[in-house]
Amino acid sequence: MNNPIQWLEIATIDIERAKDFYSKVFHLEFQLLETPDSKMYMFGEPARPGSAGSLIQSADSKPSTDGTIIYFSCEDVATEAGRVEEAGGKLIIPKTDIGEFGFFAQLIDTEGNRIGLHSNM
Repeated sequence: MNNPIQWLEIATIDIERAKDFYSKVFHLEFQLLETPDSKMYMFGEPARPGSAGSLIQSADSKPSTDGTIIYFSCEDVATEAGRVEEAGGKLIIPKTDIGEFGFFAQLIDTEGNRIGLHSNM
């Protein structure tokens, strides 16, 4: 099956706070990119399989718990879920078995975005 997602942007209010949260939960490394209208911390490798993206702070980006949910791939959802609250987020759905499709969890990050976690174990 083709994976059409190439890039994603996660809206922030306080981009430094968001960077700290995502660093603690996912152990991500970031690269700063600033434009006159926005500030971004990019993560991932756009040329490799999977989706790269960024945390973004701009007047046009607003965090939300409604609408699209971005799921982060994990070795075991329980690991990242266990880091959420200590990093300042809120776990709203703990690790849940979804049968042949693996496991998922959902959380609210420090900016007010609902995101998901997924693993096969």
